[in-house]
Amino acid sequence: MPELPEVEAARRAIAENCLGKRIKKSIVASDPKVIDGVSASDFEASLLRKTIVAAHRKGKNLWLQLDSPPFPSFQFGMAGAVYIKGVAVTKYKRSAVKDDEEWPSKYSKVFIELDDGMELSFTDKRRFAKVRLLKDPTSVPPISELGPDALLEPMTVDEFAASLSKKKIAIKALLLDQSYISGIGNWIADEVLYQAKVHPLQVAATLSKESCATLQKCIKEVIEKAVEVGADSSQYPNNWIFHAREKKPGKAFVDGKKIEFITAGGRTTAFVPELQKLSGSQAAKAVSKQGKQSNRRKGRQDEGDKDEQEIDEGDIAEKTTRKKEMKPKGPAKKKIPAKRKSKESDGGTDESEPDEDNIAGNTKPKKGVKAKGQVKKKLPTKRKSINVDEENGGGTDEEDEDAENTKPKKGPKAKGQVKKVPAKRKSKESDEEENSDGTDEEDNIAENTKPKKGTKAKGQVKKNLPAKRKSEESEGEENDDGMEDNDDEDDKVQKKRSKKVTDIHSKTGKTTKKKVQPSQTSKNVKTKSK
Repeated sequence: MPELPEVEAARRAIAENCLGKRIKKSIVASDPKVIDGVSASDFEASLLRKTIVAAHRKGKNLWLQLDSPPFPSFQFGMAGAVYIKGVAVTKYKRSAVKDDEEWPSKYSKVFIELDDGMELSFTDKRRFAKVRLLKDPTSVPPISELGPDALLEPMTVDEFAASLSKKKIAIKALLLDQSYISGIGNWIADEVLYQAKVHPLQVAATLSKESCATLQKCIKEVIEKAVEVGADSSQYPNNWIFHAREKKPGKAFVDGKKIEFITAGGRTTAFVPELQKLSGSQAAKAVSKQGKQSNRRKGRQDEGDKDEQEIDEGDIAEKTTRKKEMKPKGPAKKKIPAKRKSKESDGGTDESEPDEDNIAGNTKPKKGVKAKGQVKKKLPTKRKSINVDEENGGGTDEEDEDAENTKPKKGPKAKGQVKKVPAKRKSKESDEEENSDGTDEEDNIAENTKPKKGTKAKGQVKKNLPAKRKSEESEGEENDDGMEDNDDEDDKVQKKRSKKVTDIHSKTGKTTKKKVQPSQTSKNVKTKSK
């Protein structure tokens, strides 16, 4: 960045080429961030037909004295630079304006054409500079707030030592303070501290008088040398740390000594620990701090090793646990919906309740699980009705029917259990069995009844018998068991049944019973003789 040597080189170029000449033309950029406190048009008008009398500098600030005020003032910032057409002026990489680029440059903030055809331009690529129009630049900020110029107003050794003894801040931060000494920037501060072998973080008040004298001498020598070569860094001495400041950490060396980088005064700072060491009480603190940091690093390393070991052990334990969890523990049972599950539970509680048995019969068994004591699949309606007829032909009574309708007990195979029969058919078959006349119409109805689709019933009765029909069967059972009954009630029941049979005859138009050869399935039905 432009520091005292760069700004001084620009001042000297203007003084050598532009003094005594009248301003013929001016172009000021419409950039309020750089052009401070005045419009571009007012700035241009104030320069026209004025003569440049002198060029002044203090610290990093430059201003042109005209034959009448106001005067243009330039604070260079990070990338400010002065170019004169046809004149070699010091260049540095942040200015980034090349000779072969357009003229004036697109980065030009103030362009001036003189009456003899000489042209100069102030450029700022990064827009951190400030250009002002001031009646007396030295009486107003920022110039009025600057400390003595490091080149033009050097302090004596005694004055310098006395001033440092009052400053209880790091020496690098103090040198960057423009109100203390103006003109010293980051690279000059690093250079003079390296040349004087003073640590950047050394408190200024703790410096010995000898160190203060050495530092004062180095400031003068470094600045004068830089100004002497026109701030051309290629001509700086080879033993300056300046040439290695831009290198990466670990690859920066000066005179074979390693350069390290820290932050001091809010800026990146290059120094050589082998030569620039802390002194006095700061040295003792630095050693103690270094020891604590070393112990912390060692502790972190030990903790890291311990954590790594614990992680390894944890991984082994986790893997073992996973293997155990992955071990099969028998076939998993699928979750049964709550509604179905409750019905199944109810079905298994009391085998004497026909409704609950029917519900249990509708429960679909789980796949992949062996169901114990389940009856074979539902027989087609036609074939089943024949089997029932055979039982009727054998003279089965109501007790046999009760035994067939009872829910089978759990076991490998249930023998002699009747397959699932729809409620309507069952009631009619029961009526037929209670009638000993062997009517054919009940069988015909059973043959024409369609089985329910998609239901896999396994040997369990489906629905509860209608209340009326159930009561009639119960009465019939009571009569068969020898209980006392009313003859008149029996006659009424018989008449009702005969009437229903007659109605069925008239609807179906069938009077004879179909004869079908017994199938293999019928063998599985246990026939009982009355």
